[in-house]
Amino acid sequence: MKIIVIGGTGLIGKKVVVNLRQHRHQVVAASPSTGVDTITGEGLAQALAGAQVVVDVANAPSWEDSAVMAFFETSSRNLLAAEAAAGVGHHVALSVVGTDRLLASGYFRAKLTQETLIKASPIPYTIVRATQFFEFVGGIVQFATEGQTVRVPPVLMQPIAADDVAVVVAEAALAEPLNGTFDLAGPDPIRQDDLVRQFLKAAGDARTVITDRQALYYGTAVNDQSLTPGDHPRLGPTRFADWLPSRSP
Repeated sequence: MKIIVIGGTGLIGKKVVVNLRQHRHQVVAASPSTGVDTITGEGLAQALAGAQVVVDVANAPSWEDSAVMAFFETSSRNLLAAEAAAGVGHHVALSVVGTDRLLASGYFRAKLTQETLIKASPIPYTIVRATQFFEFVGGIVQFATEGQTVRVPPVLMQPIAADDVAVVVAEAALAEPLNGTFDLAGPDPIRQDDLVRQFLKAAGDARTVITDRQALYYGTAVNDQSLTPGDHPRLGPTRFADWLPSRSP
């Protein structure tokens, strides 16, 4: 089976490609660096020729409100049109838990637009909504840093390892289309301030974590339901405490 992975050279995409190739499928890692651009359409028709499944794990290069909306809307429209022309039978997309609850954020509005376009397309689909990745905790820290302090809210999260996300996305690509959405999370809920403290301690980072109930998450107000999965999510097996020692410096 020929499977195209859009964003196939990124964090999740590279892992999805490896997983699918282990199942002996013909897998194309598609991205602008490999000559496939979903924004301009360059190389898209050629890459999709003969493909049965497309997996879209691409992310926007800019999270500024208008830029991120333009990316996901343009990319999705071009990709879905090219899939329809090529006779693709299954579109798998990676989205984010909380997409429909955090619409004060331009990023989440753009992801909801992406999901809406997928659902309106005639192509059978599966949408995997994942929680925040362990690998992005450092980004949360940087955004919330003020001098030598890190100010974060004590809201619940249920983050997941990128490796576990890739396994489930690959499984979704090899399964029948759900024509629906499911949530994917790590095995353990944890409060964001505790998550950040554990991350900094493991890194030997002396910054001080300040718990602030009014602190924002990438500029958006959040609560205990914002970043946690709904009922009956799929759960990845890797625990944060087990991932920490093996993380990249």
